[in-house]
Amino acid sequence: MQYRTLGRTGVQVSSLALGAMNFGKIGRTTQDEATAIVDAALEAGINVIDTADMYSQGESEEIVGKAIAGRRDDLVLATKASMPMGDERNHRGSSRRWLITELDNSLRRLGVDHVDLYQIHRWDPSTSDEETLSALTDLQRAGKIRYFGSSTFPAYRIVQAQWAAREHHLSRYVTEQPGYSILQRGIETHVLPVTEEYGLGVLVWSPLASGWLSGAIRAGQEVTTNRSTFMPERFDITSPTNRVRLDAVERLAEVADEAGLTMIQLALGFVTAHPAVTSALIGPRTQAHLHSQLAAADTVLSADVVDAIDAVVAPGTDLAPQEKHDTPPALLDPSLRRR
Repeated sequence: MQYRTLGRTGVQVSSLALGAMNFGKIGRTTQDEATAIVDAALEAGINVIDTADMYSQGESEEIVGKAIAGRRDDLVLATKASMPMGDERNHRGSSRRWLITELDNSLRRLGVDHVDLYQIHRWDPSTSDEETLSALTDLQRAGKIRYFGSSTFPAYRIVQAQWAAREHHLSRYVTEQPGYSILQRGIETHVLPVTEEYGLGVLVWSPLASGWLSGAIRAGQEVTTNRSTFMPERFDITSPTNRVRLDAVERLAEVADEAGLTMIQLALGFVTAHPAVTSALIGPRTQAHLHSQLAAADTVLSADVVDAIDAVVAPGTDLAPQEKHDTPPALLDPSLRRR
């Protein structure tokens, strides 16, 4: 396992981090299975576990809490808030009112008195940066969080938040958690240059592109991944976007074969090779998934292999732009483009 410094915090974190989204009903991973995955991950040298309040509506945090009982100080524990937690209109967002309440809920579910990294899951356009950063700074001073970060923020919002922290003399986001894979390289254009400029740690999610880069999705094979059961439109091979992705996957499989690598090693080795990336979040549902991903912990891609990847998917290119989560609202809502 490789270790890198998380931004400018001085905290050493593993280049692969354990994402817990599949713990609970989303991935149907039980408590016993999740505990075994955590055991194996820690044994392999992973020292970061990342979850969120909305993963299975709190169930993931509860499972993580039980799995890490008695060894909480041996790992960097991260969670997130701001996504809806039920139908109540104020049980979401990044207002002071909600963040203070929901952090206490997360700490209770996790069975801990603090988290190392508390992340705003998505930018909340209805709440000012000053409001959010002020609440997070107070929670940090109270000892309930050690650091805080953003997740899937557009580049301009990352910059705005850094400016607001300086302007109002508040603590700042020290990490960003964007989606990044060989098939979704858009963050190379704006987000990663900004995180490098501000010295942010970067924990990337979906490095296997929701299973597209796991080796389980190939031409002529039926798609049977867990994700395809509840997001079938993202795996419908008859759609033009997915045909483009499948063609890229087939060409990438040739690159991997020629390099003597699995698709997983190629995919994880690619994202962790970027100098702006600190860690890649893996989200195994089973121990078999975990071990196939741990095999990429020491993968270092040669320049020739990276060049071959660039020839398949050009730098800065998203093959599925409609699946992005950091798109400016005006591009999605026509009314915001009209006077």
